[in-house]
Amino acid sequence: MNSLFWITLTISIIGFVVLVSMKKGMESKVASVKANLEDEENTSKAKSVIWWIWGTIVWGIVSIILVVWSF
Repeated sequence: MNSLFWITLTISIIGFVVLVSMKKGMESKVASVKANLEDEENTSKAKSVIWWIWGTIVWGIVSIILVVWSF
């Protein structure tokens, strides 16, 4: 098996583990933001949730590209 396969597998597994481990924290941040929409603290929480979503999207796109490229 070539190294591209192992790189793809590693990125996919590590990304999935990070995604699952951070999911509960992001759910609580979203609930906090929804409960108190006007607080300054919630603005930073909302930004961190948005960055987490973008990071998840980028991880997914990179994983898909690597899987397709490995074939």
